[in-house]
Amino acid sequence: MVYQDHLTKVVVLRPLTSKRACEVAFQLVDIFTLLGAPVILQLDNGYEFTAVVIRELKKLWPELRLVHGKPRHPQSQGSVERANRYIKDMLISWMSDNTTTQWSVGLRFVQFMKNRSFNAAVKRSPYQALLGVEPGVGLNSTSLPTEMLGAF
Repeated sequence: MVYQDHLTKVVVLRPLTSKRACEVAFQLVDIFTLLGAPVILQLDNGYEFTAVVIRELKKLWPELRLVHGKPRHPQSQGSVERANRYIKDMLISWMSDNTTTQWSVGLRFVQFMKNRSFNAAVKRSPYQALLGVEPGVGLNSTSLPTEMLGAF
């Protein structure tokens, strides 16, 4: 599952065992409780599926208020498909580089790579657009003196 916040362009990737509305809703609640819930929810699975997902969300989180997003026009639908293909290519590359078939593990690293790369729409990385700072990568991204890093 690919979730993207339209304001910051932050992407959240989640492995699903099915495309059932209840599983999608459960994953969305997890994302919403971390990032905040949107006002408008757009899903590319059609109006009926979106309505079922919103009903499932209401069961899990009764006070949540969402409205259906309008169907995307063909140009933006194409951009969604291109983004999904790019994520898939990144995942295949990660799996090859790490000689593994555990794509669900790779999703976390692809998500981090995507969120820390520059996005022209927000003129910075999605991570920085959301949190106001560039992402850290452990000790490699710290300003600690190198003699201190040797102790780790």
